[in-house]
Amino acid sequence: MANVVVVGAQWGDEGKGKIVDWLSERADVIVRFQGGHNAGHTLVIDGKVYKLHALPSGVVRGGKLSVIGNGVVLDPWHLLEEIETLRGQGVAITPETLMIAENTPLILPFHGELDRAREAQARTGKIGTTGRGIGPAYEDKVGRRVIRVADLGDARTLELRVDRALVHHNALRQGLGLGPIDRAGLIAALQKIAPEILKYAAPAWKVLNEKRKSGRRILFEGAQGALLDIDFGTYPYVTSSNVIAGQAATGSGIGPGAIDFVLGIVKAYTTRVGEGPFPTELHDGDGQRLGERGHEFGTTTGRKRRCGWFDAVLVRQSCAISGVNGIALTKLDVLDGFERLKICVGYELDGERLDHLPTAADQQARCTPVYEEMEGWRESTEGARRWADLPAAAIKYVRRVEELIECPVAMLSTSPEREDTILVTDPFAD
Repeated sequence: MANVVVVGAQWGDEGKGKIVDWLSERADVIVRFQGGHNAGHTLVIDGKVYKLHALPSGVVRGGKLSVIGNGVVLDPWHLLEEIETLRGQGVAITPETLMIAENTPLILPFHGELDRAREAQARTGKIGTTGRGIGPAYEDKVGRRVIRVADLGDARTLELRVDRALVHHNALRQGLGLGPIDRAGLIAALQKIAPEILKYAAPAWKVLNEKRKSGRRILFEGAQGALLDIDFGTYPYVTSSNVIAGQAATGSGIGPGAIDFVLGIVKAYTTRVGEGPFPTELHDGDGQRLGERGHEFGTTTGRKRRCGWFDAVLVRQSCAISGVNGIALTKLDVLDGFERLKICVGYELDGERLDHLPTAADQQARCTPVYEEMEGWRESTEGARRWADLPAAAIKYVRRVEELIECPVAMLSTSPEREDTILVTDPFAD
């Protein structure tokens, strides 16, 4: 049976939550493989809105196993709050429906404190972090001083892990003007929360491989977008993990050969939250119109998103790096009513034409977009579920996007409602 990876192909906020929910109905297992609770997915099901941050989107679907993989960094207190919120909305979450990989690193309170202190004192440019401790937790993982889910099961191991982390963090905190960490308080807080977290813990890699062998369909859900990838994004204005499709394997413990289809989620225009280069950003009425019509505010932070025209150069780049087989083009309806539309087809840098975004930050900042203009459409595409429901100009726009990014459209989304989707290619087809 086919296994599908869903990744964002822009700067995040592409509408992955709806697409994952749409696909999860046909999947048996849904796996979150990277990121933290800085990512927000909004699902609208039968008019009811669910906002997810740490939990996989599949938890709102009954009869599915949702897995938080080892590539995620997990705030255990936030997770339990999120579980309680969803239970209040009638969603049943149990150890039978939710699994946490035993080797998942934990975000602790001092990670968030460090994150916010650094951003507040940044003298060389802010990164635009959400201040939730995601980056410092990944740093501790690489530095081999993080506390993992399995460590909660043994008091002696937990104390050793805490002591190792505190040697590093107390020195950092002193330099930032923060007081030392309360060791006893931290250990007590972790011991108190341990039973609630450990009941979901399991060797996820083993379970996933067994599910695969038994023919179960697995859906791998990414957070953020490829342009925020720690290696291939607009560094240093990126997230702290690998976001591209290859991370689905290492972030869950299943081999890359298990991946049959990579679906890239792409918005019909471009948005970005926070700092960093954005070649097609608009500061005029068109940009304001895109933001208002698209309700462009962050699910997690509420921050207003920067808006601009579709950047085919960046999406083509993202599709190549993630090995995308097809894209889900979302929010096409936001473009309704524009007399003219623009698509970025290249960049100019110091008089030279480029077909990709350069790696050097100073060059990225100097890139100016080369636009191709297209006719817009006045008819509404909102709620369209068939190609025949779309205006001719909208179909022409979609086809031109396919040509420019060198990747076919597999799905087309025309509203936040899950049923307002045109299926072109079934990612789960065998």
